[in-house]
Amino acid sequence: MSAVYGRWNMEGLQGRQGFEKTEWKRSDFYFDLPQELIAQDPLADRAASRLLLLDKDSGEVRHRVFREIVDYLEPGDCLVLNDTKVIPARLMGVKEDTGAAVEVLLLKRLEKDVWETLVKPGKKARPGASVLFGDGMLKGEVLDVLEEGNRKIRFSYEGIFEEVLDRLGEMPLPPYITHKLEDRNRYQTVYAKQEGSAAAPTAGLHFTEELLGQIESKGVEIVYVTLHVGLGTFRPVKADNILEHHMHSEYYEVGREAAGKINRAKQEGKRVVCVGTTSCRTVESAADESGRVQPGCGNTEIFIYPGYRFKVLDALVTNFHLPESTLVMLVSALAGRENVLAAYREAVAEKYRFFSFGDAMFIH
Repeated sequence: MSAVYGRWNMEGLQGRQGFEKTEWKRSDFYFDLPQELIAQDPLADRAASRLLLLDKDSGEVRHRVFREIVDYLEPGDCLVLNDTKVIPARLMGVKEDTGAAVEVLLLKRLEKDVWETLVKPGKKARPGASVLFGDGMLKGEVLDVLEEGNRKIRFSYEGIFEEVLDRLGEMPLPPYITHKLEDRNRYQTVYAKQEGSAAAPTAGLHFTEELLGQIESKGVEIVYVTLHVGLGTFRPVKADNILEHHMHSEYYEVGREAAGKINRAKQEGKRVVCVGTTSCRTVESAADESGRVQPGCGNTEIFIYPGYRFKVLDALVTNFHLPESTLVMLVSALAGRENVLAAYREAVAEKYRFFSFGDAMFIH
């Protein structure tokens, strides 16, 4: 099975774009990460996280505090943020016929009240099964078993689905976070707007409204795009040859105004700085062969790893990722595998905090 380099569902375009043929093994992206460096709780002050600066050409590393990122952005830069909003997608219910406990995680809305879901235990969710949530406030009927065992479920309820979900659902924190989240807004960016994600675009968690104001005052153009983050982004790479890894589809939108501002920055020789791998994947998916971002919406399965030629992105704000993950592969495509792994080793030695609630990195 070959890698999915970039599938386009916008204007019927399909193709493999931006790649030089390169083969990599999963183990090429391994680094040793002590368990105690996995951040369990967000900091009280979002912008107080540490910031590792990585020069993508030289590999030089410097250490700062995140709020100082304003000093490394330049007038005319275009800062691209993903304004997706995490929904309380974890639902605890019972089977209507037996009362057996069932956990349902909403992954992607397929149509109005029909969702692709992950159900535990899956054997209790055969087609035709009914699951009740909140003493019947919400009911789910299993319609089908999808790829890799996910379930297609139709929900019925009275009122507005989002309001019902807000009452019954829990935030779907990653499995490596074991602490209870006291304030669910800390797993949202301050600019979250478009509901639909099963996970947060975590590089954006460091920004405060005050910091965004300072960045804008400096003459940086702030642009919002949307990519609804699915759990497939964090799915482990199991194949030794990474070309055999299949990326799951995620929905994205790029507005006409956002596309225009990004394209203008490129035309004027300014940098496009993406906040998070999701913003990066959005603009790279929406760009045509000439590197011009096209407004519209679609689904992307783009898999970025070393050998990829970036068409839009110049610099990236990102968190520290799992060893051997597709996210480490993406940042290695930008800064070089050796530079990234060396920076990660230094981050481990300096006891940076890793993953969703951890510290940040600016690759420039």
